[in-house]
Amino acid sequence: MSAAPPPEAAKPGGFGPNRSRALRRSAWSLTLITVLGHTVLGFEQSPLAPVVGALTGVTTEFALETVEAWAWRRPARYLGVPRDRVADFFLPSYIRGLLCAMLLYGNGHLMPIVLAVLVGVGSTYLFRVRAPEPTGRTGGDAPGVAFLNPVAFGIVVVLLLFPWVGLAPAYQFTAWVSGPFDLIVPLAVLAGGVAANAGPAGRLPLVLGWAGGFALQACLRGGLGDVSTVGALLPMTGAAFALHTGYVITDPGTSPVRARDQVVFGLATAAVYGLLVQFHIVFGPFLALVIVCAGRELKRLRRPHGGQPMPGPIRSSTRSEPSCRTSLNAPEASTRW
Repeated sequence: MSAAPPPEAAKPGGFGPNRSRALRRSAWSLTLITVLGHTVLGFEQSPLAPVVGALTGVTTEFALETVEAWAWRRPARYLGVPRDRVADFFLPSYIRGLLCAMLLYGNGHLMPIVLAVLVGVGSTYLFRVRAPEPTGRTGGDAPGVAFLNPVAFGIVVVLLLFPWVGLAPAYQFTAWVSGPFDLIVPLAVLAGGVAANAGPAGRLPLVLGWAGGFALQACLRGGLGDVSTVGALLPMTGAAFALHTGYVITDPGTSPVRARDQVVFGLATAAVYGLLVQFHIVFGPFLALVIVCAGRELKRLRRPHGGQPMPGPIRSSTRSEPSCRTSLNAPEASTRW
């Protein structure tokens, strides 16, 4: 009797059915938020910003995947698959482009958004770990999977390089509405993100860990310092926090899979955010997320592997040879955080 395939077995396009469903829901909901934001809510960025962001993300993904496929002598992941699987492959970069365009404000300039998307998507090819993907398969001919949150990393790099670029003002998400819509809009944004990521992608423990940790650090700062507890909790009522909670920190490709690890990941990000704010460091949510992602990878690398260096995928002269892929019995295949 042949062995049953693992759950969420990856198809030639690269994603299992649950992650594909999550990506499609996220793309549709973010597209709707973008359209409503520029027509109803009062987004202050140029209407070209989301278009430029999405096009930059998809184009960068196409170029980098093409080059990598050529370098590793394998077919590009967008070739030889059904159309829906091609869309699934490009949806993450499309989503990241929309998020960078929504969260950054560079006055009338579009290049900061272009750079943030380039850095974010590029980081998924540059910063990788040799471990199984969330779908259960190894990286195959590619040298692993990404571990840095691309949206947060791209935004942090741009904000550090160009001080005149800022985050989108929190008021813009409800600038043209008032009354009950000040509460309805954040709840709708959060519900859209949770519906996309908590169910199909299984990121509800991460959402709860991050939200609970954020509330905890706010109460600690209010109780132990001279900060108003209500003021420290106030960001949780805004659409910017809902957007970060539902769409940024829950990125399926760079967040943990196991529920316990998700809770720890969320709590750690909230704790680092509290420390950054306490030391008056700006753009805390994104910088905290980058720090925790990097720390998660550093912890994995420091684990002992029997005194031997961790092996990576072995380059083969032909794609058909078994040595071309990372063995499922290799130490990195069983490493989880």
